[in-house]
Amino acid sequence: MNQAQLLNLLARHQGRAAGIKARDLAAAAGISPRRLRTLISQARDEGIAICGTPSTGYYVPQTPEELAESCAYLEHRALHSLRLLSRMKKVALPELLGQLKLNQA
Repeated sequence: MNQAQLLNLLARHQGRAAGIKARDLAAAAGISPRRLRTLISQARDEGIAICGTPSTGYYVPQTPEELAESCAYLEHRALHSLRLLSRMKKVALPELLGQLKLNQA
């Protein structure tokens, strides 16, 4: 399974209401859920809009609102992970974010 094949499968799932759960999409693609997540992450890294939440499953957005909703979900999830990281390192979140910026420079 490559990215083009994944996108062809997702083409059948236009809009939030037509979302498909990860396990079902992985089964349809004949790959593991882990491989599916890797392919979706790679596609998103390339700027391909693949939306999804645990409650909706994966889908191609039909409206700007669907895309914004999915982006808000991803942002919330990322911030939650960063908060956990800051607590584990016993560093304030703004300080941690500053450190991350310095490490990327």
